[in-house]
Amino acid sequence: MKKSPLLKFGNIPIRTQTLYDCYSDLSSPADKIHALERNGDIIQLKRGLYVVSGEVTGKAIDARLCANHIYGPSYVSLQWALRWYGLIPEQVHIMSSMTTLHTRRFENKLGTFEYFHVSPQYFPIGLRIVEDNDVSCIMASPEKALCDSIIHDIKRPPQSIKGLWEYLEEYLRFDTDSLKDFDTSIIEQCIAKGRKTQILQNLIKLIRKL
Repeated sequence: MKKSPLLKFGNIPIRTQTLYDCYSDLSSPADKIHALERNGDIIQLKRGLYVVSGEVTGKAIDARLCANHIYGPSYVSLQWALRWYGLIPEQVHIMSSMTTLHTRRFENKLGTFEYFHVSPQYFPIGLRIVEDNDVSCIMASPEKALCDSIIHDIKRPPQSIKGLWEYLEEYLRFDTDSLKDFDTSIIEQCIAKGRKTQILQNLIKLIRKL
């Protein structure tokens, strides 16, 4: 049996033209691509971008890697990242990222992907390349993810250290014991290049009291 040309892509998202190239010997590559999607062999992440099913490649699809490719430049952050680091207990069902582009939202079979705008100066602070299960993706560090959450949360923390502590413990249910290990230099960079600086300054004061 002929090996599927899709195997070589693993779980890395691919463009429509790449799929066309795989089936250029057929009279209608477009019909083949539509058939692959109907059969669940490929999943459309957005118009012009697909990922091959794990049942075909044997490699699990990683939503973080897909998020990096769907819209960018971007990095995974906010409460999804906080949950991944084990800093909050609740499951998070929306994959949230920050981007220098306009705020956008995408829906596909993998779920909901949201992107929030930040300035180009703020964007690169506190990022890391996370390697996990043969996947490399761009994520916020725990410090940056918390700063992003505080800055972009619709439930804005009060302008006091006490109010911020209540926001962390009662609203986010954040593991406040972990704050003593935080790198405050990342938060200081966020203050220099971001907004809601008073709240982030309170975060540093809170950490230094621990």
